Amino acid sequence: MLAAEGGRPWTFYAFAAFFALFVLFLYGPMMVIYILSFQGPSGGMTFPLNGVSLHWFDALISQTRVGDIAGSFQRSIGLAVAAAIVTVVLSVVAALGFRRRFRGSAFAFYLAIASLIMPGLFVGLGIALTFRLLGLGTDWYTSGLGAQLTWTLPFGLLIMFAVLGRFNRSYEEAATDLGATSWQRLREVTLPMLLPGIIGVALFGFTLSYDEIARTALTAGSANTLPLEIWAMTTTVTSPALYAIGAVTTVVSFIVIGVALISIAVIQRRRTRGTGEPI
Repeated sequence: MLAAEGGRPWTFYAFAAFFALFVLFLYGPMMVIYILSFQGPSGGMTFPLNGVSLHWFDALISQTRVGDIAGSFQRSIGLAVAAAIVTVVLSVVAALGFRRRFRGSAFAFYLAIASLIMPGLFVGLGIALTFRLLGLGTDWYTSGLGAQLTWTLPFGLLIMFAVLGRFNRSYEEAATDLGATSWQRLREVTLPMLLPGIIGVALFGFTLSYDEIARTALTAGSANTLPLEIWAMTTTVTSPALYAIGAVTTVVSFIVIGVALISIAVIQRRRTRGTGEPI
């Protein structure tokens, strides 16, 4: 293979150029949105900037010229937290249950993750119709939560299966040899060692729920979540307020991701200090 100047093959520079274009394509439009969110009060949806201010961020709080952003934001955060908690609990329990083979385990596994390949809109439609046939009203904290769990749970299961696939059972065997009961072994050994993976499941559950729209559109009832409110605003609001919403939601996402990564790093550092080597 021919090498370019400096001894590196030309494929390295080709890949670097491709990656730079990919990053520009991915983050360039986002940077434009962030910049335009600081338009002045008389600014428009495109460049040039007509002054620089926080006017459109204030509009989100004061609810002027925009929809129910504050209410939809609170609903989305509450729904995402609930989805993350339920996803963590069910994923951990199911993954621990699948550690031992049982009759029908393969069928149960594929049945659990089958919703990933089903169109989200039709999943939401089916759940909404089921609630109506049962005489139950649809709402974001009932049918909406159930619809989102069909999206977050399969990912949580796959993550926990991968984590447990690398789990060294010798630590549990050592705890058993020292006289630990099943509950003590689970509480003092298994769950603490799985904690980084559990945090990852919670992160996936939160972010997937926070951005979900297809499954929620027909199951959220009369109260919109934030993605649904933004979707509705795209046809009624033509102002930089939309850009301000995008900037705020991105900041929230980065905060959640940052907290999760910092938590995992702290856990890993404590383990390394305690054992002398990472577990």
